[in-house]
Amino acid sequence: MRNPQSKKKKSEAGMSFVETVVALAMLLVVSIGVMNVAAIAVTTTENQGHLAARTAEYAQDKMEQLLALTFCDANSDTTVIPTAITGAGKGLAGCAGVSTPQAGGGLNTAGPVAGYVDYLDASGNLVGAGGNWEYIRVWQISVPAAPNNNMKQIDVLTQVRTAVGGSQTPLRSRVTTLKAYPL
Repeated sequence: MRNPQSKKKKSEAGMSFVETVVALAMLLVVSIGVMNVAAIAVTTTENQGHLAARTAEYAQDKMEQLLALTFCDANSDTTVIPTAITGAGKGLAGCAGVSTPQAGGGLNTAGPVAGYVDYLDASGNLVGAGGNWEYIRVWQISVPAAPNNNMKQIDVLTQVRTAVGGSQTPLRSRVTTLKAYPL
């Protein structure tokens, strides 16, 4: 006859070493999957939540600086803050005659037009092109087709130098507005 005590001991026995190792291995596999998702979330948050917001903020800052100029300004240096009235700047590209607007600048960050570009560090402070810059801002003044020849279109593009996680697509923001003569 079997001892009822031995049956009770078997049912109360703990997990074996093999069962523990298998459970830990399954936990490790699940943890690795969760860590990959967490890494993607952190990268996306940094790129889209932080860097993209900064590019939009810096583009808007430049737009406000440009909108403070008069319509035919061709002399103010807008590559410095505050704007310097030196006579050596580009301003809003000026006017031919009394109110015929002129165009200038460009939106190519790989080949920016002198006088229509500035560089910012990670904190948004101006630095030179050869400096340790994190953001580039370029702007363009264009003239819409007639009959709106008493207007200028101002475009500002800000791009981050490098995104987190080696993203191949540069993060950038573009702000566009119209400025009417004589304002």
